[in-house]
Amino acid sequence: MKPVHRAGRAEGARALDYYLNHYYYWGAYGTLALAPIVFVLLFYVRAPYGRYTRSGWGPMLDNRLGWFFMELPAVLVFGAITLVYGQLNAAVLGLFLLWQLHYCHRVFVYPWTLKKGRKMPWAILLMAVLFNTTNGYLNAWSIVSQGGKYDDLWLTSPQFLVGVVLFFSGMALNKLSDRQLARLGKTGNGKQGYQVPYGFAYRWVSCPNYLGEIIQWTGWAIATWSLAGWVFAIWTMANLVPRAVAHHRWYRQTFEDYPAERRAVIPFLL
Repeated sequence: MKPVHRAGRAEGARALDYYLNHYYYWGAYGTLALAPIVFVLLFYVRAPYGRYTRSGWGPMLDNRLGWFFMELPAVLVFGAITLVYGQLNAAVLGLFLLWQLHYCHRVFVYPWTLKKGRKMPWAILLMAVLFNTTNGYLNAWSIVSQGGKYDDLWLTSPQFLVGVVLFFSGMALNKLSDRQLARLGKTGNGKQGYQVPYGFAYRWVSCPNYLGEIIQWTGWAIATWSLAGWVFAIWTMANLVPRAVAHHRWYRQTFEDYPAERRAVIPFLL
Protein backbone atom coordinates (compact mmCIF):
# COMPACT_ATOMS: atom_id res chain seq x y z
CA MET A 1 0.00 0.00 0.00
CA LYS A 2 1.62 3.26 -1.11
CA PRO A 3 0.81 6.70 0.30
CA VAL A 4 -0.67 9.29 -2.03
CA HIS A 5 1.68 12.23 -2.73
CA ARG A 6 0.93 15.58 -4.32
CA ALA A 7 3.44 17.79 -6.08
CA GLY A 8 4.99 20.46 -3.94
CA ARG A 9 4.03 18.96 -0.62
CA ALA A 10 6.33 20.05 2.19
CA GLU A 11 8.71 17.61 3.86
CA GLY A 12 6.62 17.62 7.04
CA ALA A 13 3.54 16.64 5.11
CA ARG A 14 5.41 13.80 3.41
CA ALA A 15 6.52 12.58 6.82
CA LEU A 16 2.89 12.59 7.92
CA ASP A 17 2.06 10.50 4.86
CA TYR A 18 4.70 8.00 5.89
CA TYR A 19 3.37 7.62 9.43
CA LEU A 20 -0.24 7.40 8.29
CA ASN A 21 0.73 4.59 5.94
CA HIS A 22 3.14 2.90 8.37
CA TYR A 23 0.67 2.69 11.24
CA TYR A 24 -2.23 1.55 9.06
CA TYR A 25 -1.29 -2.13 9.36
CA TRP A 26 -0.38 -1.85 13.02
CA GLY A 27 -3.76 -0.29 13.74
CA ALA A 28 -5.73 -2.72 11.60
CA TYR A 29 -4.14 -5.92 12.89
CA GLY A 30 -4.05 -4.58 16.45
CA THR A 31 -7.77 -3.85 16.34
CA LEU A 32 -8.42 -7.27 14.83
CA ALA A 33 -6.41 -8.96 17.59
CA LEU A 34 -8.45 -7.16 20.25
CA ALA A 35 -11.81 -8.19 18.78
CA PRO A 36 -11.95 -11.76 20.21
CA ILE A 37 -10.78 -10.48 23.60
CA VAL A 38 -13.55 -7.87 23.64
CA PHE A 39 -16.06 -10.47 22.44
CA VAL A 40 -15.35 -12.80 25.37
CA LEU A 41 -14.98 -10.00 27.92
CA LEU A 42 -18.36 -8.45 27.12
CA PHE A 43 -20.13 -11.67 28.04
CA TYR A 44 -18.89 -11.10 31.61
CA VAL A 45 -18.68 -7.30 31.90
CA ARG A 46 -21.61 -5.23 30.70
CA ALA A 47 -20.58 -1.81 29.40
CA PRO A 48 -22.06 0.64 31.94
CA TYR A 49 -24.38 2.77 29.82
CA GLY A 50 -28.07 2.57 28.98
CA ARG A 51 -29.91 0.08 31.17
CA TYR A 52 -26.61 -1.11 32.66
CA THR A 53 -25.47 2.29 33.96
CA ARG A 54 -24.01 1.89 37.44
CA SER A 55 -21.60 3.50 39.85
CA GLY A 56 -17.95 2.58 40.13
CA TRP A 57 -16.89 3.79 36.68
CA GLY A 58 -15.88 7.32 37.63
CA PRO A 59 -17.43 10.68 36.68
CA MET A 60 -20.57 10.73 34.56
CA LEU A 61 -21.95 13.03 31.89
CA ASP A 62 -25.25 13.40 30.06
CA ASN A 63 -25.91 10.37 27.85
CA ARG A 64 -26.83 12.47 24.82
CA LEU A 65 -23.71 14.62 25.02
CA GLY A 66 -21.67 11.45 25.45
CA TRP A 67 -23.05 9.95 22.24
CA PHE A 68 -22.45 13.22 20.38
CA PHE A 69 -18.80 13.55 21.37
CA MET A 70 -17.87 9.88 21.09
CA GLU A 71 -19.18 9.57 17.51
CA LEU A 72 -17.87 12.95 16.33
CA PRO A 73 -14.28 11.75 15.62
CA ALA A 74 -15.60 9.27 13.05
CA VAL A 75 -17.04 12.19 11.07
CA LEU A 76 -14.04 14.50 11.45
CA VAL A 77 -11.13 12.07 11.05
CA PHE A 78 -12.60 10.14 8.13
CA GLY A 79 -13.68 13.38 6.47
CA ALA A 80 -10.33 15.15 6.91
CA ILE A 81 -8.21 12.26 5.59
CA THR A 82 -10.48 11.58 2.63
CA LEU A 83 -10.79 15.22 1.57
CA VAL A 84 -7.10 16.05 2.05
CA TYR A 85 -5.55 12.90 0.59
CA GLY A 86 -8.24 11.37 -1.59
CA GLN A 87 -8.69 11.53 -5.34
CA LEU A 88 -12.35 12.46 -5.26
CA ASN A 89 -13.66 10.49 -8.19
CA ALA A 90 -17.17 9.02 -8.19
CA ALA A 91 -16.21 5.81 -6.36
CA VAL A 92 -14.29 7.51 -3.55
CA LEU A 93 -17.02 10.12 -3.18
CA GLY A 94 -19.64 7.38 -3.04
CA LEU A 95 -17.84 5.58 -0.22
CA PHE A 96 -17.28 8.90 1.53
CA LEU A 97 -21.02 9.63 1.43
CA LEU A 98 -21.95 6.18 2.74
CA TRP A 99 -19.73 6.65 5.78
CA GLN A 100 -20.83 10.20 6.48
CA LEU A 101 -24.50 9.35 6.03
CA HIS A 102 -24.28 6.92 8.93
CA TYR A 103 -22.06 8.93 11.25
CA CYS A 104 -23.66 12.34 10.66
CA HIS A 105 -26.93 10.73 11.74
CA ARG A 106 -25.15 9.24 14.77
CA VAL A 107 -23.74 12.64 15.75
CA PHE A 108 -26.44 15.15 14.86
CA VAL A 109 -29.70 13.17 15.06
CA TYR A 110 -29.53 9.98 17.13
CA PRO A 111 -28.28 11.43 20.46
CA TRP A 112 -31.26 13.76 20.67
CA THR A 113 -33.73 10.88 20.33
CA LEU A 114 -32.45 9.37 23.59
CA LYS A 115 -34.36 9.77 26.82
CA LYS A 116 -33.33 12.78 28.89
CA GLY A 117 -31.69 12.38 32.28
CA ARG A 118 -29.64 9.25 31.69
CA LYS A 119 -25.89 9.25 32.26
CA MET A 120 -22.77 7.77 30.70
CA PRO A 121 -19.35 7.34 32.35
CA TRP A 122 -16.55 9.49 30.98
CA ALA A 123 -14.53 6.27 30.75
CA ILE A 124 -16.93 4.90 28.11
CA LEU A 125 -16.79 8.18 26.21
CA LEU A 126 -12.99 8.19 26.12
CA MET A 127 -12.75 4.55 25.01
CA ALA A 128 -15.27 5.22 22.25
CA VAL A 129 -13.40 8.34 21.12
CA LEU A 130 -10.20 6.28 20.87
CA PHE A 131 -11.93 3.59 18.83
CA ASN A 132 -13.77 5.97 16.49
CA THR A 133 -10.62 8.01 15.89
CA THR A 134 -8.65 4.87 15.04
CA ASN A 135 -11.44 3.35 12.99
CA GLY A 136 -12.06 6.55 11.04
CA TYR A 137 -8.36 6.81 10.21
CA LEU A 138 -8.07 3.14 9.18
CA ASN A 139 -11.08 3.17 6.89
CA ALA A 140 -10.27 6.53 5.31
CA TRP A 141 -6.62 5.63 4.73
CA SER A 142 -7.57 2.26 3.25
CA ILE A 143 -9.57 4.14 0.60
CA VAL A 144 -7.26 7.04 -0.25
CA SER A 145 -4.02 5.05 -0.24
CA GLN A 146 -5.02 2.38 -2.74
CA GLY A 147 -4.53 4.55 -5.76
CA GLY A 148 -6.48 3.34 -8.76
CA LYS A 149 -8.43 0.56 -7.05
CA TYR A 150 -11.47 2.78 -6.51
CA ASP A 151 -11.92 4.08 -10.05
CA ASP A 152 -15.24 4.69 -11.76
CA LEU A 153 -15.48 0.99 -12.71
CA TRP A 154 -15.62 0.12 -8.99
CA LEU A 155 -19.16 1.51 -8.92
CA THR A 156 -20.33 -1.36 -11.13
CA SER A 157 -18.26 -4.09 -9.50
CA PRO A 158 -20.10 -6.97 -7.76
CA GLN A 159 -18.45 -6.06 -4.44
CA PHE A 160 -19.71 -2.49 -4.51
CA LEU A 161 -23.23 -3.32 -5.67
CA VAL A 162 -23.77 -6.15 -3.16
CA GLY A 163 -22.14 -4.11 -0.40
CA VAL A 164 -24.32 -1.05 -1.00
CA VAL A 165 -27.51 -3.14 -0.95
CA LEU A 166 -26.47 -4.69 2.38
CA PHE A 167 -25.36 -1.32 3.74
CA PHE A 168 -28.70 0.37 3.11
CA SER A 169 -30.71 -2.70 4.15
CA GLY A 170 -28.85 -2.83 7.47
CA MET A 171 -29.15 0.93 7.94
CA ALA A 172 -32.92 0.79 7.37
CA LEU A 173 -33.32 -2.06 9.86
CA ASN A 174 -31.17 -0.23 12.41
CA LYS A 175 -32.92 3.13 12.09
CA LEU A 176 -36.47 1.75 12.05
CA SER A 177 -35.74 -0.42 15.10
CA ASP A 178 -34.16 2.49 16.97
CA ARG A 179 -37.14 4.68 16.13
CA GLN A 180 -39.52 2.08 17.54
CA LEU A 181 -37.51 1.94 20.78
CA ALA A 182 -37.46 5.74 20.99
CA ARG A 183 -41.25 5.89 20.73
CA LEU A 184 -41.57 3.38 23.57
CA GLY A 185 -39.13 5.34 25.71
CA LYS A 186 -41.20 8.52 25.42
CA THR A 187 -44.22 6.93 27.11
CA GLY A 188 -42.44 6.79 30.47
CA ASN A 189 -44.10 3.49 31.38
CA GLY A 190 -42.71 0.01 31.96
CA LYS A 191 -40.13 -1.42 34.32
CA GLN A 192 -37.07 0.76 34.92
CA GLY A 193 -38.38 3.00 32.13
CA TYR A 194 -38.33 0.17 29.57
CA GLN A 195 -41.07 -1.72 27.78
CA VAL A 196 -41.19 -4.80 25.58
CA PRO A 197 -41.15 -3.82 21.90
CA TYR A 198 -43.49 -5.69 19.57
CA GLY A 199 -43.90 -5.90 15.81
CA PHE A 200 -41.58 -5.32 12.88
CA ALA A 201 -38.28 -7.20 13.35
CA TYR A 202 -38.91 -7.47 17.10
CA ARG A 203 -41.13 -10.42 16.26
CA TRP A 204 -37.96 -12.47 15.74
CA VAL A 205 -35.14 -10.91 17.77
CA SER A 206 -34.68 -8.74 20.83
CA CYS A 207 -32.11 -6.46 19.17
CA PRO A 208 -32.88 -5.91 15.48
CA ASN A 209 -31.11 -2.56 15.71
CA TYR A 210 -27.86 -4.41 16.45
CA LEU A 211 -28.55 -6.93 13.70
CA GLY A 212 -29.06 -4.03 11.31
CA GLU A 213 -25.75 -2.47 12.24
CA ILE A 214 -23.93 -5.79 11.78
CA ILE A 215 -25.49 -6.16 8.30
CA GLN A 216 -24.67 -2.54 7.49
CA TRP A 217 -20.96 -2.77 8.29
CA THR A 218 -20.67 -6.15 6.61
CA GLY A 219 -22.01 -4.35 3.56
CA TRP A 220 -19.35 -1.67 4.02
CA ALA A 221 -16.63 -4.34 4.21
CA ILE A 222 -17.85 -5.86 0.95
CA ALA A 223 -18.30 -2.49 -0.78
CA THR A 224 -14.74 -1.40 0.10
CA TRP A 225 -13.23 -4.90 -0.07
CA SER A 226 -10.52 -3.67 2.30
CA LEU A 227 -8.68 -4.88 5.38
CA ALA A 228 -10.00 -1.96 7.43
CA GLY A 229 -13.56 -2.61 6.30
CA TRP A 230 -13.46 -6.26 7.37
CA VAL A 231 -11.78 -5.40 10.66
CA PHE A 232 -14.61 -2.95 11.36
CA ALA A 233 -17.27 -5.54 10.49
CA ILE A 234 -15.65 -8.13 12.78
CA TRP A 235 -15.28 -5.58 15.58
CA THR A 236 -18.96 -4.64 15.21
CA MET A 237 -19.96 -8.28 15.67
CA ALA A 238 -17.58 -8.70 18.63
CA ASN A 239 -19.08 -5.66 20.34
CA LEU A 240 -22.79 -6.04 19.55
CA VAL A 241 -23.43 -9.79 19.74
CA PRO A 242 -22.55 -10.06 23.48
CA ARG A 243 -24.56 -6.90 24.22
CA ALA A 244 -27.55 -8.29 22.33
CA VAL A 245 -27.33 -11.52 24.35
CA ALA A 246 -27.21 -9.44 27.55
CA HIS A 247 -30.27 -7.42 26.45
CA HIS A 248 -32.15 -10.61 25.61
CA ARG A 249 -31.35 -12.11 28.99
CA TRP A 250 -32.36 -8.88 30.75
CA TYR A 251 -35.72 -8.77 28.94
CA ARG A 252 -36.50 -12.39 29.87
CA GLN A 253 -35.55 -11.82 33.51
CA THR A 254 -37.44 -8.53 33.78
CA PHE A 255 -40.68 -9.33 31.94
CA GLU A 256 -42.41 -12.59 32.81
CA ASP A 257 -44.49 -12.56 29.61
CA TYR A 258 -41.54 -11.93 27.30
CA PRO A 259 -42.05 -13.83 24.00
CA ALA A 260 -40.29 -17.18 24.31
CA GLU A 261 -39.80 -17.60 20.55
CA ARG A 262 -37.57 -14.56 20.17
CA ARG A 263 -33.83 -14.89 19.79
CA ALA A 264 -31.24 -12.31 20.81
CA VAL A 265 -29.87 -11.05 17.49
CA ILE A 266 -30.02 -13.68 14.71
CA PRO A 267 -33.52 -14.95 13.87
CA PHE A 268 -34.12 -18.61 14.77
CA LEU A 269 -30.45 -19.13 15.73
CA LEU A 270 -29.02 -16.85 18.45
